[in-house]
Amino acid sequence: MKKYFAVSVILAGITQAAIAQKTDTAQILVHYKFTHVRDTTNRANAYSENMVLFVGANASSYKSYDRQLQNALFKKQIQEQLANSPDGRVKIQQKNTGSGTDYYQFPGDKKLVRKEPILMNTYLIDDELPAINWHIGRDTVSFGELHCQKATCHFKGRDYTAWFCPDLPVHVGPWKLNGLPGVIIEAYDAKKEVVFKFDRVEKAVLAAPAVRQPADVHPGLTVVTMGGDDADMDPNIIQLPTKGIKTSDKEYEKLRDAMRKDPNAFVQSMLASMPVNGGPKANINIKVLPQPPINNPIELPEK
Repeated sequence: MKKYFAVSVILAGITQAAIAQKTDTAQILVHYKFTHVRDTTNRANAYSENMVLFVGANASSYKSYDRQLQNALFKKQIQEQLANSPDGRVKIQQKNTGSGTDYYQFPGDKKLVRKEPILMNTYLIDDELPAINWHIGRDTVSFGELHCQKATCHFKGRDYTAWFCPDLPVHVGPWKLNGLPGVIIEAYDAKKEVVFKFDRVEKAVLAAPAVRQPADVHPGLTVVTMGGDDADMDPNIIQLPTKGIKTSDKEYEKLRDAMRKDPNAFVQSMLASMPVNGGPKANINIKVLPQPPINNPIELPEK
């Protein structure tokens, strides 16, 4: 009971609010092979993930491409099971693949917003877009048809080399990298411990509107997608989740630690605050896998 109360207090201390930033539409998608040596005692097994940067005229969003593919498969499995289940029972085993953290850059407003999902909720951490002291060189290189120029900087404890494309004049890049007169196509630190390796670029194509399950197919059934209310949005629309819960780094870390310490108490606290649609009360048990060791975070303390 004490654990349940403690989690409830943390949840109650955070209020839901939308962050006012203009909606943009992606024009191109830049794909990266992201690698990060998180454990220097095990360099051969660096963390890797396929990431994608959605680039609009005035904003960008950087997301896990692996997770997008996983979510699409998850929704397809739900639709197939609903179509073949007369009582609305759905049993899906979802593999947790890819980071759920998204980064939104709004250069005109000098804003950076980080989106962090915890189970059914989405949390938004609002911050200033980091001002990076870039040194632009004369070296050039081409990635396919993208002609890029070299730039270097010291940022978050690491020395970075970046290649940006002046023909794409939006001052954005992967992760928190920004501020060059062109989209950052590739970047890496001096030790190659953090690498945003260019994979490919493609033109953005808006998806057709999602076809939702009619409400009267299974009365009382509510399907909640893990990771927030933007799961059904076209990712080419660069927009913060409308029901995102605005919080701070400190409060988010409290929530994350509470979930890892006692995930089932955390889930029950969340379910207690959710409206019931006349169906049976949900009974969810969740298991959080142990976190792999990280002795080399992407952001290092300055010496």
